[in-house]
Amino acid sequence: MAGNANLNAAAKARKDEFYTQLTDIEKELRHYKKHFQGKTVFCNCDDPFESSFFKYFVLNFNRLGLKKLIATCYAGSPIADRRLSLSDVTGGEETKNRPYKAVVTRVYDTTGDGSVDMLDVAELFKSGENELTELEGDGDFRSLECLALLDEADIVVTNPPFSLFREYVATLMEREKKFVIIGPKSALHYKEIFPLIKENKVWVGMTPISTDLHFMSPKSYIEQLIESNRASGYIIDNGEYMTRSPSIWLTNLDIKKRHEELILVKRYRPEDYPRYYNYDGIDVSQTANIPCDYTGMIGVPDTFLDQYNPEQFEIIGMATDVPKTMVHKVVGDEIQYLKDGVCIWSTPYTVTERKAGNSLRINDNGLPGKLPYSRILIRNKHPEPPKEET
Repeated sequence: MAGNANLNAAAKARKDEFYTQLTDIEKELRHYKKHFQGKTVFCNCDDPFESSFFKYFVLNFNRLGLKKLIATCYAGSPIADRRLSLSDVTGGEETKNRPYKAVVTRVYDTTGDGSVDMLDVAELFKSGENELTELEGDGDFRSLECLALLDEADIVVTNPPFSLFREYVATLMEREKKFVIIGPKSALHYKEIFPLIKENKVWVGMTPISTDLHFMSPKSYIEQLIESNRASGYIIDNGEYMTRSPSIWLTNLDIKKRHEELILVKRYRPEDYPRYYNYDGIDVSQTANIPCDYTGMIGVPDTFLDQYNPEQFEIIGMATDVPKTMVHKVVGDEIQYLKDGVCIWSTPYTVTERKAGNSLRINDNGLPGKLPYSRILIRNKHPEPPKEET
């Protein structure tokens, strides 16, 4: 128990220290090339010489046609100075764990070897052609100097602290910024985030929700995972231990898939689609099984958002947003579900069953069964006419 408690405490402390792999960044950002032309990009949670986000943009600066690239590092970054540090570039006194900013406006081959790499970038900082200076504060994205940099930017691209994700997104929305960011999958259900998805102000990026993202993490956290036999928490990739964290890409930049119509081949038959007990709608366990001719409310899994076209579907809400008509109470060691004051179904009492957010649907035997996964409630804006009987 003590080991698990320590690991949970470490997980909470370290969940803001997951660093994205360059390959994952390349796979996502290749779909946004047109958005970056002539723009200022801000990576406001990224050590310039450690972050793969900064590396991606600085090495693709000319190909993307960027106007400017800005990156800021916060104080005490656990991966800072592993490759290059501020003192390495400036030749000044030791600056380990000090927050600083990098401002890039020019990138070219300084060594004459025919290519551009991070050593060229370092030389451009040393020569003063690009700016590398310490920040006055601690580099927190909420600080006045970082907010001023945010106001200067056109697009924000980063992996922000997950523990501050709600506040981070609120800051971007308040300042009306375009962004491509990584967040926890659980953010889809945050009361601060889901309304943005529902109102088509934010949407899932190109990388499918089911994709397993792996992150670089502090060595101490990986060691605790290994010691606690939490094999599901990490993976060995090319000999390097990587943290596994359920994560998604979120953006408000237009992407191709939001305009692709989802081809629906199934037709509604009552026997194929269980109905919910506590509100008027049908349950669809796979996006591919959405009936093309159903006009009412449909409950779909989160992965529906991978193929969500707002011109084709309307998001109504989450299953837990719908008022419940089912009443339940705990009697002894079981929980009873009541209809008109009469117990029609009971199950052993567990914490999971106790949660009011659990939706119910009718089973084949006419009794309600628990819906084990969350559902997004949608409606087809253009259902096909019912098939005529022959």
